[in-house]
Amino acid sequence: MSRQQTIFISTAVLAVFLLFFFGRTVADHSGHNHTAPAVQNSGAQGLDFPTMLGLAKKRLTPLQLEKVTQWENAVVRGNVKDQQIQTYKTLSRFWMDSIGAFVPYVKYMGEAAELESSEKNLTFAAHLLLAELQKVEEEPLKVWMAKEAKELFEKALELNPANDSTKVGLGSTYFFGAADNEPPMKGIGLIREVAEKNPDNAFAQYMLGVGSAVSGQWPKAIERFTKVAELEPDNLEVLLRLADINERTGDKAAAKKWYQQLLQSIKRQEQSGKMKPNPEMVKQIEQHVKSL
Repeated sequence: MSRQQTIFISTAVLAVFLLFFFGRTVADHSGHNHTAPAVQNSGAQGLDFPTMLGLAKKRLTPLQLEKVTQWENAVVRGNVKDQQIQTYKTLSRFWMDSIGAFVPYVKYMGEAAELESSEKNLTFAAHLLLAELQKVEEEPLKVWMAKEAKELFEKALELNPANDSTKVGLGSTYFFGAADNEPPMKGIGLIREVAEKNPDNAFAQYMLGVGSAVSGQWPKAIERFTKVAELEPDNLEVLLRLADINERTGDKAAAKKWYQQLLQSIKRQEQSGKMKPNPEMVKQIEQHVKSL
């Protein structure tokens, strides 16, 4: 799998674990503050970037706000594309490194990528959005992220129409409300096109599984995720999804099997140094298996 695909799948493992075992009351977003809950709680039906940016700015010190305003003005006044690109990158780094605010971080990353016409950077930002939106509780924010990802994937696809990973990513955004006036099946069609051409494309099979899970089609989700597990035996998120789906559909024997495979994979990866030991997570899974 490509680096973007790996990022998409691997960055969600902890969030999925928290969701399955602790429910949506756990407000862990991998250290990112998404900046939008206040808007959603006010009853807003949609979000836009200026509104979320305004919320994020309330967290800044006077000195930080002065710096951000200077950079923003530099973008507006600048008439040299390279200067605008560098300023967007500066804003992106600031919002992540100094504040930990994901929305302005990825928005400015995308702005720079669009000016650069960089397929690599466009897809990188799009995959980050696609991964992060699945950890989000607030529906308006989830939809905003999906629409942003869709736009970036579309621009990347214009640069390289043959990129299967980009096609799958674009199709996946439809699951989360990215397309206002287009049928959701259009997104499924994009992914199926890739999966039918190459049944061993794990990213395509995975996203078809996600689409089935989102729509509650559990047998189809199990079929797709099982295919990914065959292709990638140490894909922790897929193993966890298979365990959870079988459990919620009443097949405790299958659930135990997948939980046990998950535990074995975690221990293998810890021993090989591919992931840091997480004894608390292992303990929680072991206790859960005993309770089945």
